Amino acid sequence: MIKFRSVALLAGAALLGTACGPEAAPQEPEKQLSWEEFRASVYQEPWEDGVFIVDNDIPLATEAELREYFEQSLKGEVGSHAGGLAVYYSGGQDIKWQGSAALNITYCVSTTFGSNYSKVVSAMASAAGAWEAAGKVDFIHVSSQDSNCTSRNGNVVFDVNPVNTSQYLARAFFPNSSRRSRNVLIAGSSFGNISPWTLTGVLRHELGHTLGFRHEHTRVSSTGCYEDAQWRGLTPYDSGSVMHYPQCNGSNNGDLSLTNSDKSGAAALYP
Repeated sequence: MIKFRSVALLAGAALLGTACGPEAAPQEPEKQLSWEEFRASVYQEPWEDGVFIVDNDIPLATEAELREYFEQSLKGEVGSHAGGLAVYYSGGQDIKWQGSAALNITYCVSTTFGSNYSKVVSAMASAAGAWEAAGKVDFIHVSSQDSNCTSRNGNVVFDVNPVNTSQYLARAFFPNSSRRSRNVLIAGSSFGNISPWTLTGVLRHELGHTLGFRHEHTRVSSTGCYEDAQWRGLTPYDSGSVMHYPQCNGSNNGDLSLTNSDKSGAAALYP
């Protein structure tokens, strides 16, 4: 989640650091990426399901979903449902856990984390607890499934697994994802020095996605990190939100923690 990719940023990336000599050369206008260029630039996970990753930690299961994301991004619209927490909004409805499902969000933690297993168990419990204290949701660790913690395990809502990638620290999913895509994947780099963030902070952000919350920085154009307009504002915009990338003009310079606005938004979506 430290890195950020978008149609606009990818289009302008070649313009950075082009100055030479005593005077900077004039910059050429940013060109709009074609679908083919965008498709070629997007990271696709190399393992079995091969999901596409956009905005560094958001998985899209199919090329059709990726194309829809691309077309939404090109529109350049900021979501019209202005108020800092924003819920994924698609097809005229909030993408969230409905009814009793919100109180039975079960998960397993793969024992393949090895020596990092206990760290993940503890960080997941702490991150889940932050959201549970804010809204009426309940994450339940089913430890009996940890030895068979794969995306095919239907005894839990989602699995938590290690991955070997430099593309992100961790990535998650939204409530409307299929079971095969409902995983929280944690890269090995998350166990190194990622100060000022912690593994727990990273997972607080990722579990926000699992509840349906979008990146906060997509709500205003001034962040430079617009994604698309598929969101509904639950509270006024909050630059310090746990769902806001610090590098997108965010005001949170410490660990990724829930703000009072985040807590209000969670309580509004899951009262």
